[in-house]
Amino acid sequence: MKPRKHILISLILTAFTILSTLTASADDLSSQSRAALQQLVAQNPAAAKCKSRAVAVLVFPDVVKAGFILGAQGGKGILFVHGRPNGRYRTVAASYGLQAGVQKFGYALFLMNQDAANWVNNTRGWEIGTGPSVVIVDKGIARSFSTDTLHSGIYAFTFDQQGLMAGLGLQGSKIMRD
Repeated sequence: MKPRKHILISLILTAFTILSTLTASADDLSSQSRAALQQLVAQNPAAAKCKSRAVAVLVFPDVVKAGFILGAQGGKGILFVHGRPNGRYRTVAASYGLQAGVQKFGYALFLMNQDAANWVNNTRGWEIGTGPSVVIVDKGIARSFSTDTLHSGIYAFTFDQQGLMAGLGLQGSKIMRD
């Protein structure tokens, strides 16, 4: 009986954490997103190169992921076009599998051409992996990144990972305009 009680309490706290993250005001969210993007670009030369060539950048400064067997993640972000906020977005995901933990992180999607920006603006919700190709930039590829290697429609960078989430499972992620 006690393990079930602990799992139930963990799931309730996880849901509360995710919901409280999703209630940021528009001004706060814009400021947080801008600050997160500035920090990412300052710390990551590959992100700086992407930003200099990007048509738009979609920034999710605080995404919370939590789970035990079943998992969920969520967060809100801002689309910047030419440095100006141009829409609020949210990301949600669900997962199932051998997993446990809680993690907070942010990510930025650099939209490298007008087709990618149009895709984000004109769809009612899209999953990463559908539409324009997305390249996840990790530390290995970031070292050899140059403006000559920018060929994809969207580049994704994660940042500020905190907490621990371990596991193996299936995940579906969706991004929608608010």
